[in-house]
Amino acid sequence: KETMKSFLLTIIKILQCEILYVKIILQHSNASVLPLQTYIENYYPDSTSTPVARSKRSDEIPVDKLQQMQKHFGLRVTGRLDSHTLAAMKNPRCGVPDVAEYSTFPESPKWGRKNLTYSVLNYTPDMDRTDVDVAIERAWKVWSDVTPLTFTRVYGKPADIKISFAARSHGDNIPFDGPGGQLAHAFSPAFGGSVHFDENEPWARDLKGTNLFLVAAHEFGHVLGLGHSSNPEALMFPTYRNRDLKNFGLHMDDIEGIQQLYGDGSSINLTSTAEAPSTKWCDPHLAFDAVTSLRGEILFFKDSFFWRKYPQRRDVEKFPISAFWPALSKGIDAAYEVKADDTVFLFKGSKYWATKGNTIQIGFPKNIHSLGLPKSVKSIDAAAHDSSSKKTYFFSGNSYWKYDEAKKSMEKGYPRKIAVKVNAAFLHHGHFYLFRGSNQYEFDSKTKKFLSIKKSDSWFGCQ
Repeated sequence: KETMKSFLLTIIKILQCEILYVKIILQHSNASVLPLQTYIENYYPDSTSTPVARSKRSDEIPVDKLQQMQKHFGLRVTGRLDSHTLAAMKNPRCGVPDVAEYSTFPESPKWGRKNLTYSVLNYTPDMDRTDVDVAIERAWKVWSDVTPLTFTRVYGKPADIKISFAARSHGDNIPFDGPGGQLAHAFSPAFGGSVHFDENEPWARDLKGTNLFLVAAHEFGHVLGLGHSSNPEALMFPTYRNRDLKNFGLHMDDIEGIQQLYGDGSSINLTSTAEAPSTKWCDPHLAFDAVTSLRGEILFFKDSFFWRKYPQRRDVEKFPISAFWPALSKGIDAAYEVKADDTVFLFKGSKYWATKGNTIQIGFPKNIHSLGLPKSVKSIDAAAHDSSSKKTYFFSGNSYWKYDEAKKSMEKGYPRKIAVKVNAAFLHHGHFYLFRGSNQYEFDSKTKKFLSIKKSDSWFGCQ
C-alpha cells in the first residue's frame, strides 16, 4: 500500500508539472504572440485608408510583414521573431504606420496655405501649463525654421490643428494602450490635422519622463504631411529615444522630407536686410567665415547661414545654421571634418563642438585650450584637416598650429608664423585652400607650392 501510495503521489506531481508547463506556454502565447501580431497589424497594414488604419486579423504574423518591419528598423531580415526584432517591437513609439526613408503620406497631402493655426484643447496634469505651452511652441519652431510655414495659436475659435491629451478610447477609433507602447498619434492634412497624446504617459519637460517636446515635434511632422523614416537618426523615425534637448536640430532626412512638401522658405526669411549684400550668390565681395566637408558635401559658412555644395551637382542650397545647430545660430568661426570618425568640429569664440550630422555629441562644448592651444589664443580663425596624415591645422592671427588627431596633442615646433591672417581654410582632393576676404589661395598640400588665386565664390560656378 505504501509503495502504491508513493507511486500515485509521484504521478500526481508529474501531472501537476505538466499542467503548470501548459499554463506557462499558454500565458506566453497570450502575452507575446497576440500583442506582436497586433503590432504588425497596426504599423504594417496591407493598405492605409486612414493614418493609423488596421488590417484584418489573422492567426499568424505574415512573414513578409515581419521582414518589412525588420528591414525598416535596419535589423537582419530573417522573417522570424528573433531577440532583436522582439526588442525593437517593445520600444515606445508613435502610433502612425511605418514607411521607408523620409516619406510623405499616400498622394503627399499637404496644407494649401503657409500660415496655419493651432489650439490646445486640454493639458496633462504631469506638467505645468507653461511648460506644456513652451514645449509645443518649440516643437512648431523646429518646422517653421526650415520652411515658409508659420504656426499661430488661437483661443476660442476654430483652428487648423487641434492638440489634446487623452487616455485609452478617446473617440477616434484608435485607442491608446496605456503606459509605454504607443505614445501619441497624429492625422495627416488629408484627415483634419489633429494630434493626440496618450495621457497615461509620464509627460515631462526634461528627460526624466517622456519628453513632450520630442514627441510633439515628431507628431507635428505627421500633421504637416510626413510619414515615418527608416533613418534611426531622423526625428521621424517611429520609435522614441532621448536626444540632446539643448542642441536639438532636425536631421537632413527630416529637412529634405518637409521641404519636398513646402520648400525651404528662402525667399521669405532666410536673408535679413543687413546680410543681403554679403550673402548673395556670385558676389565678388563674398567672404566665408568657415569651410568644411560633411559626408561628401562641402559647407560654406557666412554669418548665420551656410551653403551646401553637393558632389557632382552644379547647384548649391542655402540654409540657416539654426536649422542644423541651434546652439550656433549666430555663426561660427572655423570648422573641419574628421572623416574617419564621421565627426565635424565647429568653433565659436573660446569653445568648440563635436557633431555627427546635426547631432551635438555629449560632453560638448569644450574649451579650445583643451586641445593644447596657449591661453593667449582667444579664438580660432580657421581650421583644416588632412585625412592622409591625420593632422589638423589651426589658424589664429598670424600663427598656426598642427594637431595630431591620433595622439590628441599639438605637435612640437609650433606655433609657426603665416604671412597674413586667414578667415577660413579647407583641404580638398590634395589641395590646400586658404581664404582671406573674398579671395582664396590654392596650394599643393604635399609640395606646399602655390597654384592659383581665385575669388571665393568660384565654388558656386561664378566667373
